[in-house]
Amino acid sequence: MTVPSDDELLFLALGGAGEIGMNLNLYGHAGKWLMVDLGIAFGDDSMPGVEVIMPDPAFIEERRENLVGIVLTHAHEDHLGAVPDLWPRLRAPVYATPFAASVLRRKLIEAGLIDAVPIKEIPLGGKFRIAPFDLELITMTHSILEPNALAIRTRFGTVFHTGDWKIDPEPLLGELTDEARLKTIGEEGALAMVCDSTNVFVEGEAGSEATVRANLEKLVKTRKSRIAVTCFASNLARVESIAKAAVAAGRHPVLAGRALQRMVDAAQECGYSSISRPASMNARRVTCRGTRPCSSALGARVSPAPPWPSSPTTTTETSCWSRATPRSSPRASFRATSARSAGCRTP
Repeated sequence: MTVPSDDELLFLALGGAGEIGMNLNLYGHAGKWLMVDLGIAFGDDSMPGVEVIMPDPAFIEERRENLVGIVLTHAHEDHLGAVPDLWPRLRAPVYATPFAASVLRRKLIEAGLIDAVPIKEIPLGGKFRIAPFDLELITMTHSILEPNALAIRTRFGTVFHTGDWKIDPEPLLGELTDEARLKTIGEEGALAMVCDSTNVFVEGEAGSEATVRANLEKLVKTRKSRIAVTCFASNLARVESIAKAAVAAGRHPVLAGRALQRMVDAAQECGYSSISRPASMNARRVTCRGTRPCSSALGARVSPAPPWPSSPTTTTETSCWSRATPRSSPRASFRATSARSAGCRTP
């Protein structure tokens, strides 16, 4: 049985390395393991009938008495979506900032685990200790509220785990990236940076949410018929931009989809958003969650054959997720004693 010794620092990715989704990262030191994120991935056309895929936690399940905690960097499904399904096999306390904690609690209520899972809320920029690890959250910007990087400190030094991120000077909802803290950590020196960025190989700069909002307002004012806008449920700055564009054009915004309404509720609970639940689906404008290019997504289910009908259309969303057998994932490791990281191998 693998037990991290006092003179080594281990990194083991059971999911999310070299692939999109189902993030599950382990750090091992002084006989203990720390988990960072516990997410899902989504099935594609190569897996008929499979909607959700989870990482295989067998390695850490066998060592769960040495698992000191699960730290969630943010509330995206690929970072916390597997908690309701896999936590009973791990049974470690969960640490998250207020928004991620709010989203997770709603999932745990549905799973009947709200009284079982201990959730410890950490403020943005908070420092805390889960022995033998000293941890610090660094506020980032991303397409969701409260994305965090994580500075993981041991006697060997600091590992900088970015979580998901982009640098947005005008995120519109939520805090700016704490660039001053990033610079300080860089000046102090880090053993390694474990970096997660989907578009890392795309040259140039990511666009700002402020630019999207301005363009949406211009576009909506030019349209005469009902408008359906799709977006990820977790992108609440975008949802707010859509709502503001609707109001500016004299329209009434309506939310369609349980996940979207759940995210808005969590944002309201944390004091971020003033978007209210709609009273009716029969409105001139609909904001739809479920934009993945598959037949089960809400965007596909509400799309009629052209031209768009002139009369109001009522749509409903049903739960279409199926749970798949957890599968293994690429694994990677580095040892702080040699300050060298190993590459990831493909499945």
